[in-house]
Amino acid sequence: MSFAQNNAVGIFQNHADVGRPKNAGASTYEQATQTYHLKGGGSNIWFNRDEFHYLYNKLQGDFILTANFEFIGKGVDPHRKIGWMVRESADESAASMNAVIHGDGLTVLQWRPIRGAFMRDPQDEIFYPKKTPFQVIQLERTGKKMIMRVANWGEPLQEVGSHELPDMPDAVLAGLFISSHNPDVVEEARVWNVRIDKPVASIYHPNPQIQKTLPKNQPVLGCRLETMTIADGKRKVILESPERFEAPNWMPGGKKLLYNGGGAIYTIPVTGGTPEKLNTGSVTRINNDHGISFNGKQLAISGGREGVAGGSYIYVLQLQGGTPKLITEKSPSYWHGWAPNNKDVAFVAQRDGAKIYNIYKADVTTRKEVALTKNTSGHVDGPEYSPDGKYIYYNANPTGTMQLWRMKPDGTGKEQLTFDENHNWFPHLSPDGKWIAYISFPTDIDPDAHPFYQRVTLRLMPVNGGAPRVIAYLYGGQGTLNVNSWSPDSKSIAFVSNSQVAEPASTEKTK
Repeated sequence: MSFAQNNAVGIFQNHADVGRPKNAGASTYEQATQTYHLKGGGSNIWFNRDEFHYLYNKLQGDFILTANFEFIGKGVDPHRKIGWMVRESADESAASMNAVIHGDGLTVLQWRPIRGAFMRDPQDEIFYPKKTPFQVIQLERTGKKMIMRVANWGEPLQEVGSHELPDMPDAVLAGLFISSHNPDVVEEARVWNVRIDKPVASIYHPNPQIQKTLPKNQPVLGCRLETMTIADGKRKVILESPERFEAPNWMPGGKKLLYNGGGAIYTIPVTGGTPEKLNTGSVTRINNDHGISFNGKQLAISGGREGVAGGSYIYVLQLQGGTPKLITEKSPSYWHGWAPNNKDVAFVAQRDGAKIYNIYKADVTTRKEVALTKNTSGHVDGPEYSPDGKYIYYNANPTGTMQLWRMKPDGTGKEQLTFDENHNWFPHLSPDGKWIAYISFPTDIDPDAHPFYQRVTLRLMPVNGGAPRVIAYLYGGQGTLNVNSWSPDSKSIAFVSNSQVAEPASTEKTK
């Protein structure tokens, strides 16, 4: 099947009414907010044929579809439907798998196993009748199996159901849909944070015996540089590339972001544009541990040393670029935090033949190192000073799961902050000192690992105590949130997500 470019909307290659509904539907895309608006009629998506409006791409292989959905207006029929749909074709009777939210809140995974068959009633699946529809819907395809997950924003995704369609072809249509469940009515919905992620097979497994059987090298996925407003969780993609880049820092003034890619440092406007390479002198092989001093004048980077094979060393240079000053003579050393005095840096390192990492601080003038943790049980990482300088926040695994901790700047008074089943990494304090943002890895990884290409969540918790909430659901991991990426006004955050990057379908506002 070929797609007409002039029928594209946002990242989707096509949109159309399926099943000849009485009233035509439409799809538009608002570039400024990266929001989709869908209108659709149709009698139903049920029995042996469907009527609805469809906004879709042609995909092959495994994928993860995630978005926030919201009906517009009170609606006429409580069984109006929105959600994600995977379909063998645009034929009205095609086999399909539908992740559905109804107007009355009924949430269900439904499917038509072959063309012309009746849609299967999910009596044997879990479903959730509720007064208010779930906002976040995710549909994942892995092999022949499809899995539906849902959440209210701020909560973890929960699985609604899963089912295998052995006769579904590898190449399918996948996208957003809306049906009014009433042939005389057109319903409307808005959809945002729309992500189509193409994952790769993992080269990581927590079982050492299974790990031995996995490939040694993993394909490099493309990257999206995203910003998100904390209050409502709305995300914007400002840069996409098939090449790997990582770990944004928000720069002073709030107009630019700084990130690493290809062993170098780049800056880019927060509205998007052409990245500019920062002058870091002879220091190359820069990794994802870098950050800006509290006074906005200095940049700490971690990278290779000229004339030395391998290793990571810490350097400090002026934020506008220049000649870096070596801070750590020994490797490996990975920077993670500036002290508010703009004179000390916190980092993780292996020293004196130790097989585990410990947390250190160093004076950037004298380069003197002081160990803040010793003989730790499990891995420690991500040390970051609070804006008031009273604590260093970090992640540690002394108990079997990676959790967030804090300690006094001299290494005393260690205190655990999170107590859940997730593996929580890289606590980042907002500039106003009120919030901690961090990344949570799935429960089935090694607690001491933070690998690439996982279904992860970004979470937010109050510094003074309180339950964490989920602020983003994404495919990422290593490089997503390794360093502090809060905006100066504490209202937004930046991060990197991963997927195979497709050519953009459209750059126009509406179609």
